[in-house]
Amino acid sequence: MDQNALDHVKGAVEALLFVSEKPVSVDQLKEAIAGTGGADIKAVLAQLKTDYDNNPRGMSVVEIAGGWQMLSSPAFAEYIREFYKTRHKEKLSRAALEVLAIIAYKQPVSRTDVEVIRGVNSDGTVMHLLNKGLVRMAGRKEVPGRPYVYGTTAQFLEFFGLRSLEDLPRLEEFPSLMSGNVQEVGVPAEDPGIPGESSGQARLMGSDIMPEGDGDGPETTSPEN
Repeated sequence: MDQNALDHVKGAVEALLFVSEKPVSVDQLKEAIAGTGGADIKAVLAQLKTDYDNNPRGMSVVEIAGGWQMLSSPAFAEYIREFYKTRHKEKLSRAALEVLAIIAYKQPVSRTDVEVIRGVNSDGTVMHLLNKGLVRMAGRKEVPGRPYVYGTTAQFLEFFGLRSLEDLPRLEEFPSLMSGNVQEVGVPAEDPGIPGESSGQARLMGSDIMPEGDGDGPETTSPEN
């Protein structure tokens, strides 16, 4: 592919990343841009990332959750927070963060396994995380009763700005988490969000981090099977 054609593909990829609310995979870009191959798309993505990284722009191109996405630059987080300071937000409770951390690091894991670690009923918390799309049913455990086991979702990776589960920090790096001193992280509520930064990096810049109550709150009972 000559340079003119490559520049055209680069512009097309940039446009697709800009309009997409979710990470876009190489295969999706190939399908959208006729006549391109995976090598061309990967080369263009690398160029775009370098372009944005090496210039003081308000956006950045990042590899996240198995795809690529254009997100707001952390350098300008304070302005975004100020602009959207009245935006409605919903918080993950301490209980939800504890359960989410257990599932993330121990998956696939059953609800009973989560409760053994936490020492408290977690039915309602698991259901809340399922409804938020941060965890999913990942099969059944091969024990009597065959309870469901749970794992994290692609939306979990997007929200925390991770390319894959291999990017999860080691637990020993977070003594506060291991001791149960968990901070709250805002999660997207039922609103359209901030244009141009639908997930991930922009929400990791501190705008939605604030502690709330320590308790689990009311737990509702749901069947394990």
